[in-house]
Amino acid sequence: MDIFTKGLWVITIMGFIISMKKDKKKTIDSMKRSKKMMGSMAGEIISILFLIGLILTFIPPELIKSYLGGSNILLSTMISAFLGSVTLIPAFIAFPLVGSIIDMGASIMPAVAFLTTLTMVGLVTFNLEKKEFGKKFAITRNVFSFGLAIIIAILMGVIL
Repeated sequence: MDIFTKGLWVITIMGFIISMKKDKKKTIDSMKRSKKMMGSMAGEIISILFLIGLILTFIPPELIKSYLGGSNILLSTMISAFLGSVTLIPAFIAFPLVGSIIDMGASIMPAVAFLTTLTMVGLVTFNLEKKEFGKKFAITRNVFSFGLAIIIAILMGVIL
């Protein structure tokens, strides 16, 4: 376990202790609610993990390396950004998925483009966002998010 993970554990435990001292009943009630929420999501999470594992099993690493780690890095970055924009995967599943794709030979820029658009752009949820916030806001947010995701991918490609 790295120092960052240990630090997060220490902060979490300290927060839990402070919360228990402040209001034990509310803390226990919130723990029960979060357990119930996690239980209701467990089936969906397991099925998404299974599906991603199945897909990665059938896609050979050479194919990922040739499309996402090839010489045309700009094209593969844009394709990855588009795929991330139209995909709906929870972030806690997306991070290990992107790590696996990088391990298979994908370049950093396309992987980061996929991850950032996956978490920042919501074409799948656009109708809900349009309904709640208005069409102009939804379009503006998604366009800016896509642009920022590309900038982040390029910066990460330069840095790493």
